[in-house]
Amino acid sequence: MSDSAPTNQGTHAHGLKYDLPHLFGRRRAISSLAALTLVSAAGRGMAADGSCVAIPAETAGPFPADGSNRAAGQTVNVLQESGVMRDDLRTSFAGMSPVAEGVEVQLILHLVEAGTACTPLAGRAIYVWHCDAAGRYSLYEDRDRNYLRGLGVSDANGIVRLTTVFPGCYRGRWPHIHFEVFDRPADAVAGSAGRLTSQLALPAAACNDVYARDPRYHNSVANLRGQSLARDGIFRDNTPDEIEQQTLSLSGSPATGFEARAVIGLG
Repeated sequence: MSDSAPTNQGTHAHGLKYDLPHLFGRRRAISSLAALTLVSAAGRGMAADGSCVAIPAETAGPFPADGSNRAAGQTVNVLQESGVMRDDLRTSFAGMSPVAEGVEVQLILHLVEAGTACTPLAGRAIYVWHCDAAGRYSLYEDRDRNYLRGLGVSDANGIVRLTTVFPGCYRGRWPHIHFEVFDRPADAVAGSAGRLTSQLALPAAACNDVYARDPRYHNSVANLRGQSLARDGIFRDNTPDEIEQQTLSLSGSPATGFEARAVIGLG
């Protein structure tokens, strides 16, 4: 991993019809053993008896770009744009060109049915979005770009892998990543209601390390000061166990990039 920006959008920038067969074909190579290992390695999202726990629902916030609100008088819906289904969220697409800079993050999400079996949920669509290193959201605060938004589809083991950047911190919120889960990719692009909308928090140690070391996050140093997960306007309503479940498990460093994992249990 590195923090260099991508130069192209790869094979997942051609729309839903092109993306689906290629996406499923490549990802079937991951074994069931690897999927179970991911649940155990992430740890969070599991009860003491080893069962998977449903992750709490949260608000989509003011910048979802999923057709549910407007910006500058126009409905914003990136899910209807060709190329929204992709593995790399750092580039803009559908005629927009800006690229998000920042510390690279390999985001690995494991979708499972809540309960004792932790059954992997294959073929689910998950829409992920978050702010950039400067703490700004594309399509709202910067309307000439749509980066750091994309739709992934879980493989046979319920796993979704996306490349993105470490989000910045803006005033009033703890650093976080939004997501919305749909039962099918077609539901996401058709504007159907999602099965779950929630948020994932970034660990404090990683936030402090990234913001202190990387000048692209210079605004985040002051914005993070005085913030905490326990006082965050969204996460503070949850129990300590729920907050732990919603906090990404990270490995890596600001110099080499991070791998971020979470188990998303659906009730």
